[in-house]
Amino acid sequence: MLLSFAVFLLLLLLGMPVVFAIGIGGLVFFLTQPGLQLTMPVQLALAETQNFSLLAIPTFILASNLMNELGVTRRLLRFAHVVTGFMRGGLAQASVLLGFLMGGVLGSAIADATMQARLLGPEMVRRGYSRGFIAALQGFSGLLAVAIPPSIGLILYGSIGQVSIGQLFAGGIGVGVLLAAVYMLTVALLARSRGYLPETAPPTAKEVGAALREGFFAVLFPFLLLAALRFGVFVPSEVGAAAVVYALLVGLIYRELSLERVNRALAHSVRDVGMVALLIAMAAVLGYGMKWEMFPQQVSAFLLEAVQNPQVALLLILLALLVLGTVLDSTVMIILLTPILVPAAKALGIDLVYFGVLMVMTCAVGLLTPPVGLSMYSVCSVMGCGIGEYVREGWPFLAATLLVLLLVYLFPGVVLFLPRLLFGGGV
Repeated sequence: MLLSFAVFLLLLLLGMPVVFAIGIGGLVFFLTQPGLQLTMPVQLALAETQNFSLLAIPTFILASNLMNELGVTRRLLRFAHVVTGFMRGGLAQASVLLGFLMGGVLGSAIADATMQARLLGPEMVRRGYSRGFIAALQGFSGLLAVAIPPSIGLILYGSIGQVSIGQLFAGGIGVGVLLAAVYMLTVALLARSRGYLPETAPPTAKEVGAALREGFFAVLFPFLLLAALRFGVFVPSEVGAAAVVYALLVGLIYRELSLERVNRALAHSVRDVGMVALLIAMAAVLGYGMKWEMFPQQVSAFLLEAVQNPQVALLLILLALLVLGTVLDSTVMIILLTPILVPAAKALGIDLVYFGVLMVMTCAVGLLTPPVGLSMYSVCSVMGCGIGEYVREGWPFLAATLLVLLLVYLFPGVVLFLPRLLFGGGV
């Protein structure tokens, strides 16, 4: 198994795409085990992609792309601007609120950040915001999509780790609300120090009501998901398909449903699903080797023996994830590490819903930090700014993110309050 990991790391250093590095690393394990047949990697990869619980991923991705194409984004932006435009740095505040609202539509930090940079970036430049500030703001605002249902990261963790996706969604909302509030406070402090002024007068109740009516069906989306899961209307694999139907109905209500837009949503979804499915398939090959060598049990035994305090063990795991996130994509980390860390967390007596939300959020921080931050490169490309400028402007938001993770680590109730209220407890 050590040889497989060495090959995997070597291929990464040589610049090979991570999905192929994972697959080849897994294949090396089978080549070095005389008792295992070489047909097994193919069988494992195919079997993993046919896992029924993972069916929620392509359907949620399609629903998200449909809602983005069918006019939801524009309406949510108008609502966010009406609600926050009167604050200092109103357009920046609107960006944070839009990130929170779009998290309930897109479910992907990279998609959320890129969409916001394209939508709000040009206008923010005209209003005097620096390109580095805009890129950092949009990138970190996109992180809200990792916490808000239907977060693809939480679906992956729940499906692979056999943890209730409904409870994970409920737990993510508390973290998303806290993160959005801290980001808005950060923007307010920066706006005051830099002299960013309000852009509109305080809205009237009529204006807020009109804007809310326009975006009502999108705002309602994550709450309908939770209700459907809580009351057993659908299981997670079915609720994604229901979300697709809901997205089409929203497009019909907004009178923006067209064959061209549906085709665009399908094209984006095929690309996104293909990437995730290939990662899952290749990770199954490497994951079999880890199970064969009883790697999850060894990690659990080590943590129980070396670190007897569950909170200290959890802190060490989170710090390791932060470091790994600087060199590995968050999706790869969730797929590879969930089978290892869930048994360890269970053995330590850590609630798996609490652990899952913390793990997924911590892995996602790497999306916004050098050297492999995909969201970082995406927003910098859209905004035409250098990585150095992004890093200089982004450190307050990184500090705010780490503060929220620390608060969630210290106060599990931030995650567990809603799951206990709605479902009667964590896993």
